[in-house]
Amino acid sequence: MRHSILQKFNSHDGAVIAYHYWQAHRATGKSLVLFHRGHEHGARLQHIVDELDVPDFDVFAWDARGHGVNDGRRGHAPNFGYFVQDAQAFHEHLLATYGVAAEDMVVIAQSVGAVIASAWVHDYAPRIRAMVLASPAFSVNLYVPGVDDCLELIHLKQ
Repeated sequence: MRHSILQKFNSHDGAVIAYHYWQAHRATGKSLVLFHRGHEHGARLQHIVDELDVPDFDVFAWDARGHGVNDGRRGHAPNFGYFVQDAQAFHEHLLATYGVAAEDMVVIAQSVGAVIASAWVHDYAPRIRAMVLASPAFSVNLYVPGVDDCLELIHLKQ
């Protein structure tokens, strides 16, 4: 099992954003970038690093703005565009700091992270090798237990 190192970078607006770095066993320039689900953080993706078992890849997983060890209100950004701009700043940071090759970068993103990653790729067109979107949250359906019964009662009273 590889262990992550907590690192930080300055985003587009000066916000300091944390990420987790699992160093490859040997330098190959290949990297895997993980985007977590909503209400999660990068450290919770340790199991993916273990299960994929790609020792020749540097693996990176950010704590999105307002998540994990980052400052600020939990889960908050001024608007969704901040997350997308953060993704571009993170990408630029990885290229400059670790010498990873964009053409050898694979992105795996889940849920809201998949929406951020797809918007980032759409808006910035990075020359990444591949992107896997797992259960992208293109539609949010919040379910509250018992809400259907309450709505039915309200409808019956009208």
